[in-house]
Amino acid sequence: MATHKSAEKRARQTVKKNAVNSARRSKVRTAEKKLLKAISALDLKALPELLKAYTSEATRAVSKGVFKKQTVSRKVGRLASKAHKLATASK
Repeated sequence: MATHKSAEKRARQTVKKNAVNSARRSKVRTAEKKLLKAISALDLKALPELLKAYTSEATRAVSKGVFKKQTVSRKVGRLASKAHKLATASK
């Protein structure tokens, strides 16, 4: 356990930050799952807004330092590519 006053404060801040980051990570993962579910269900109407929501949540998480920039860029690119292929294949 922390014995210095500054170490105790740091421990409190870490607990709070951990909770915030976990919530952000959860939001991104939920948005990703919804998007993947829409892609697998061939739901073309919901696809654009789900992709936009996922991109928004993921980039917000990057700006807050929850995920690395390149990881989110790769995932968004792959999911956008899947969504685009699905949209063009249905036409």
